[in-house]
Amino acid sequence: MKRRFFAFVTILGLSVGLTFTFLIAGFICGEIQVNLNLRNAENQYIIRSKWKNPDMGIDFASLGPLGKTLKENYPDLVANYYRFDGITVAVSKNEKHFREEIQTGDSTLLSMYGFPLLHGDPNTALNKPNSIVLTDEKAIKYFGKTDVLGQTLTLHNFVGGKQEFQVTGVLEKLPDNSISHLQVSQIEMFIPLSSLDGRKGAEDSWAFPYMVTFIELKKGVLVKDLEKPVNQILNTNVPEDLRANLQVYFTPLKQYYWEANNGLVRKMVYTLSAVTVFILFMAIVNFINISIGNSSSRLKEIGVRKVLGSFKGQLLRQFLAESILLAFFATLVSVLFYEVFRSYFAGILGKEIASSFSLLPFSILIIVVIALLTGLAGGFYPAFVLSSLPSVDSMKGKLKLVKENIRLRRLLMVSQFSIALFVITAAVIVSQQVKFFFNKDLGYKKESLMSVAVPRDWTPEGVAKMAAIRDQFSHLKEVNQVSLSYEIPNGNNGNQFGIYKPGQDSANAIYTQFLGTDEKYADTYQIKMAAGKFFHAKEGVYQPGTIVLNETAVKSLGFQNAEDAVGQLVNVHSFSTPFIICGVSKNFHFESMHQSMKPLAFLHINGGNAYRFLTFRIVPSHLGESVAAVEKKWRELMPDAPFEYAFMDDTLQKLYKSEVQLQKASQVATLLAIVIVLLGVLGMVAQSTARRTKELGIRKVLGATAWSIIILFVKEFLLVMGISVLISFPLAMLGMKKWLENYAYRINLNLLTFAWIGMIFGIVIVGVVCLQTYKAASMNPVKSITSE
Repeated sequence: MKRRFFAFVTILGLSVGLTFTFLIAGFICGEIQVNLNLRNAENQYIIRSKWKNPDMGIDFASLGPLGKTLKENYPDLVANYYRFDGITVAVSKNEKHFREEIQTGDSTLLSMYGFPLLHGDPNTALNKPNSIVLTDEKAIKYFGKTDVLGQTLTLHNFVGGKQEFQVTGVLEKLPDNSISHLQVSQIEMFIPLSSLDGRKGAEDSWAFPYMVTFIELKKGVLVKDLEKPVNQILNTNVPEDLRANLQVYFTPLKQYYWEANNGLVRKMVYTLSAVTVFILFMAIVNFINISIGNSSSRLKEIGVRKVLGSFKGQLLRQFLAESILLAFFATLVSVLFYEVFRSYFAGILGKEIASSFSLLPFSILIIVVIALLTGLAGGFYPAFVLSSLPSVDSMKGKLKLVKENIRLRRLLMVSQFSIALFVITAAVIVSQQVKFFFNKDLGYKKESLMSVAVPRDWTPEGVAKMAAIRDQFSHLKEVNQVSLSYEIPNGNNGNQFGIYKPGQDSANAIYTQFLGTDEKYADTYQIKMAAGKFFHAKEGVYQPGTIVLNETAVKSLGFQNAEDAVGQLVNVHSFSTPFIICGVSKNFHFESMHQSMKPLAFLHINGGNAYRFLTFRIVPSHLGESVAAVEKKWRELMPDAPFEYAFMDDTLQKLYKSEVQLQKASQVATLLAIVIVLLGVLGMVAQSTARRTKELGIRKVLGATAWSIIILFVKEFLLVMGISVLISFPLAMLGMKKWLENYAYRINLNLLTFAWIGMIFGIVIVGVVCLQTYKAASMNPVKSITSE
């Protein structure tokens, strides 16, 4: 019975560790496959931009015509190119209306990457101006079937009109890649460049630095071969202010996914891999500890076998076979757990994890290899110790290496406890930082804020019409305020322009993020004003040529305080006339907390004739009723526009998606670490009490109480835990301090946090030890002494 219990503990502990290992391995395998299966991926590169002033552009994009010019001017070097601009538009088919993210790009998309088509010709599908290619899922969404060549979809353009697009291709489900899935969302609709009115010409503008561009080099051509051609093209075509700040470089498409966003994917994979190794190591430590601890019950068996003629090699093979058999059962259980928890874990990481059945026959080979390696790793030392015992000592039940075994077991326990405490501490600090993101004062009130993307008509008449619709929404009793703007605080940056005082050198301009809003934006978001007013809020009419700055922008311009800036003139790059500063807002977090607050400027949408969102501050007491009231009014005012809303809380969840994923994964790792530790403690205490039954009986006869016996066992584990704390906490503090440096706004590491973790961990360990030893300590001493 005892042997079965120890086998159960061993198998359960190993299966928990192996399940986590398989899940992380499945995730990492998927990450490694990104971009590898694209056609000619080894010759493809993304053109990136390094700006001396990082506010002048973005890293993963380049100048509009660069890719095409390289292909046309240097056909011996460049085999192909693909550029795209990402847009969001309303798409309709009869009574179905949805807002979709779409790539408007070159016709080379399908032939360059080899995306599989269910229907259509990849060489001609995107040649016509009003053609559209979509995935099979989108085809089913709008038409209910996939064979829809020749069917049409209605796309709302940027000047208030609608255009018909004919389906010329239907794609199979796209593999994860950096072309259709460069940023947050997987794009599933593709149209030619400049095919939508109101969004044309960017691909021909050398002043447009936001075009995502990929090129395919001829075989044998190296990136360094493009240095001179690129410099020549830039010197010939690019304005001086851009050229002086820009360095163009190329990243292999196979590497880009791992390098993007400061290596975010690589860091995530390395972090999860390290945690996985720790968890698996802890499970194997349990295996070794229980095997060593169980050895005393098998000494006489070993002696008898040796007397009967068994050789050391035979015993070694027997014990290794038992170890491998246990590991094999644990591996089978872990495969079952893998399938059960695969969907849940995929939801945590935001990535699909392949089923083990889809990997046949490789998954069978993996199971055998993992079981073999785990069994050998966990069973070799115990098997070697047991098979090496002299037969006389075995018959007498003596184990010469007791002290060495105890030291080894304690060393393994220290390593296990240290890893568990490190993982738990890291998880707690990650959770505290994520909580800090959502609880910190953002400079505006995010509660009850709901944003909805609106149809675009980027003309003076279109702005006036949408402003009138905004005013009708404001009359609803369920709406406190409503604002029309081009940007919302969702991490998508606005345009960057340099600002400077009259008389100052424009080369020393402060590059500032510009937001297009109406006069109601500050009231709706409840952004406080430091001085002046937010355009003509609550009074008067729009005054052209006015601008609102934040405190950081005012300070960067050299003004002593906000009041001094109000009424002053400021020049803006690309604008011929200066602006009057009519107000200064308090600083607020428009971007994520990775960066410190930057200079911000607000221009009124009437001056730019561009908008994208209505933001509602609705009555918080009845959110459901308020949303329903807004939707009803929406259907009345804009019947063919999709009503797809997002609360600011959900938007912020997406902004910190990777941190939230890391938080959830670390919490799972913490739970597994605790389970493995407790299983190990449970097994070791059970073995220790079984091995020392006679000793405990003698102690009780000599006057020891049950509590004194319990304390005897507790002291051993507290010693181990004390050493583990001294090892793990300094390492955790150093590691998490380094991680927190990625954020401009972060929590302070508090010694009290470490103290609470150590205390709670100690209480749990002591509780398990007490419960497990209480039965042995309470046993009748006569029964204990006479037990075999």
